[in-house]
Amino acid sequence: MRRLLVIDGHAYAYRAFHAIRELRGPQGQPTNAIFGFIKMLEKMRAALAPDLLIVVWDGGLSAERMAALPDYKAQRPEMPGELRPQFDEISSYLSAAGIAEFCGEGVEADDYIGCLAQQAAAAGVAVVIASSDKDFMQLVTERIGLLNPNDKSGTIWGRSEVFAKAGVEPEQVVDWLALMGDAVDNIPGVPGVGPKTAAALLAQFRSVEKMFLRLSEVKSEKTRAALQTAAADVRRNLELVRLQSVPCDFAPEKLVGCPADKEKLRSLFARWGFNGMLAALGKQPQQTELI
Repeated sequence: MRRLLVIDGHAYAYRAFHAIRELRGPQGQPTNAIFGFIKMLEKMRAALAPDLLIVVWDGGLSAERMAALPDYKAQRPEMPGELRPQFDEISSYLSAAGIAEFCGEGVEADDYIGCLAQQAAAAGVAVVIASSDKDFMQLVTERIGLLNPNDKSGTIWGRSEVFAKAGVEPEQVVDWLALMGDAVDNIPGVPGVGPKTAAALLAQFRSVEKMFLRLSEVKSEKTRAALQTAAADVRRNLELVRLQSVPCDFAPEKLVGCPADKEKLRSLFARWGFNGMLAALGKQPQQTELI
């Protein structure tokens, strides 16, 4: 069975930027996110040996989600100034390395990744999504797994790992998030309902809709009142956290990758001062004192 590795581009670029606090090229330009991203990508490719590979970038916020909740993701801080220019450089690396990438105007990366993963799985391809975003737990099946960079074991998460993390099955993750909310995306949950309470409610009722039909069976009077008050918000949250259908086509031939352009890579590595990467291409740089 072929394997597709789908990488949440922004998540890994941010992770690399914050993991390596200070790194600059020969001209003084910041290169920490570029260096960390390439190293993490190399590590994943070596560990997973994917037949197909793509990096997916956020193209903006979903208009539908913004209409439903104007404060959706509003609390997120502005992108660090030294990170912004490194995105184009990472894209230049991917192009030179022959690696596919996607960014669609107004298309959230999560939605495109979900669409691509489900189409690939339906075509008989095993999919690994590289991201720490808990929204992706809703996609997990026998053919779709998660590689969470926060899990140092390198385990590809399946159903058992999702249950161990959330206390619910993958099919219940949307309901679980709708109940407790998601502070990362600025989605308010039911007051007093955290991960454990949400999991316990879904263990009892199986779904949010079934819970509301049998609300009188909720044992805690305080929780029952909070659920009743927040019913409209919970139903709205279901649509916010459920991955949306967006235009995408699973085209394996576009994800196989092209041969790397070594001359372009040499030029990029020299500009960034990545001595070790230059050496790995089989040609030592002419400049000295490179990283």
